[in-house]
Amino acid sequence: MNENPVFQRIRKEIDDNAVVLFMKGTPVFPQCGFSSVCVQVLSNLGVQFKGIDVLSDPEVREGIKAFSDWPTIPQLYVKGEFIGGCDIVREMFETGELIEYLNTNGINVELANPQ
Repeated sequence: MNENPVFQRIRKEIDDNAVVLFMKGTPVFPQCGFSSVCVQVLSNLGVQFKGIDVLSDPEVREGIKAFSDWPTIPQLYVKGEFIGGCDIVREMFETGELIEYLNTNGINVELANPQ
């Protein structure tokens, strides 16, 4: 298979890390509000994840959109599966579906502020 080299890099990150967030900026310093929301959700759940700054790599910035066939960033992947962008992540978090999904896929969730 002669896959696009950028797709190979993206696939390696997704395969090597249980939870990956392709985002603008870093988890410590998000560079857009949507990326910040995703970081806050994952941090609130105590989920370890790898943040990949698409602003520092224009090839990945454009490549991830083609890879997922999703036009916006951020993009969350869990155990190799594309979950969605900010609105989907936020909605899944608010309904409890994200916690259930993470637990089902063996991702440890530790609520920062349990009710």
